Amino acid sequence: MKRWIWFLTLAISYLLGATGLAQHFPRTLTDDLGRNITLEAAPQRIVTLLPSVTETLCALNACGRLVGVDDFSDYPQQVRQLPRVGGLFNPNLEAMVALKPDLGIVSVYGRLHEALEKTGVRTFAIRPESYEDIFRTTRLLGRALGAEAQAERLVARIQQEVYAVERRVASATVRPTVYYEIDPTPFTAGPDSFIGVLITRARGQNIIPRELGPFPQISPELVVQRNPAIIVLTHPGAAGLRNRPGWGSLRAIQANRICTFTGESDNLLSRPGPRVAQGLLLLVGCFHPGLR
Repeated sequence: MKRWIWFLTLAISYLLGATGLAQHFPRTLTDDLGRNITLEAAPQRIVTLLPSVTETLCALNACGRLVGVDDFSDYPQQVRQLPRVGGLFNPNLEAMVALKPDLGIVSVYGRLHEALEKTGVRTFAIRPESYEDIFRTTRLLGRALGAEAQAERLVARIQQEVYAVERRVASATVRPTVYYEIDPTPFTAGPDSFIGVLITRARGQNIIPRELGPFPQISPELVVQRNPAIIVLTHPGAAGLRNRPGWGSLRAIQANRICTFTGESDNLLSRPGPRVAQGLLLLVGCFHPGLR
């Protein structure tokens, strides 16, 4: 019964999108800063400051609406030809304004939205941190574009791809303890972050306490205390781990169970967007190489 209702919902959303009935404007949406943003029409000139948003918009068949992207957006291939407008810590306000966007999609962090609004550019702030945020953000962007049907189909596709990867590792009887390091300061990923959920779905156990938050900066001594069986890095610093105080005796280092993902592999793991199942597959290969 539930399966039938699910297919019916997708069918209805498809028909609405195909007939234009789901594209009424103006419409008012609430962004992740809690602001009510009114869009008079579906935006046609969009600047994005988040690589995951760039990928999501393109997966919603809206690549053609992008006129500028942040310095790190590099997928799909066609966005590499678009003008660059900086990033979270070095936004190029003049470059953004010069592109005459009718919508700027920015991070909730920093105050770029305030600066852009002063120039007359409407902004929409996004905070994609949890696993569920991947789907919530996809639907929210779909509403902003007037593309609800496409968003529902994309959500269904991502969920199916994740489930297919999970089935590969369902037979794993051992759940290794895992430390995931984003950078050597060190910043890491907590259990409630989208990365933390991927660790669990790959049948690993995150050593970071939930109460520290989704992406905490931790004390290196915590890793020594928890003594993980596997270390995952998204920076090229594996050679220096043994030199950190107390780390040379860690199980992961003693057994050489260190997985380093940089470049495109890092993008797959670090971006809460349409390719999240590919990131999950990388973790499965690291935790359970015989089951990949």
